[in-house]
Amino acid sequence: MTLKQISIPIENSRDRLYELTRALGRKGVNLRALNLVDTGDYGELRILVSDVVLSRQVLMYMGIPARVDDVVVVEIEDEPGKFSDLLADLNDSGIRIRYTYAFAGMHSGKATLVICFNDNNAAIELLKEKGALMLDADALGMIETAA
Repeated sequence: MTLKQISIPIENSRDRLYELTRALGRKGVNLRALNLVDTGDYGELRILVSDVVLSRQVLMYMGIPARVDDVVVVEIEDEPGKFSDLLADLNDSGIRIRYTYAFAGMHSGKATLVICFNDNNAAIELLKEKGALMLDADALGMIETAA
């Protein structure tokens, strides 16, 4: 199962992240996960949100370009070596990670990985075979809609 993630090129300015997150919050959009990478004058903001469609509407109103990507959200034990174990299985199968970010603490003893694979469907099948727990929209408090 994949989830919809919004990716936004964002100016590396003092107020832009604040303006964007404030606008989403005022419309009732809750941020479920966030990753911001600095690339110079601009950064790449990746967010999982409670409502993708409403978020896209807010961004369009603000004139902010964005794209929606499919990602897989996997929960693993929050223990040393567990991520490399997952990577070993993926490497052996030829599946590559395009990018990932993680957070710990959502569930006791677990770490949550947001991953975009070169082949999400193949990755999902492998993860299912290995017994990995993939989180769906309900688990993250998201409205599951097409964007």
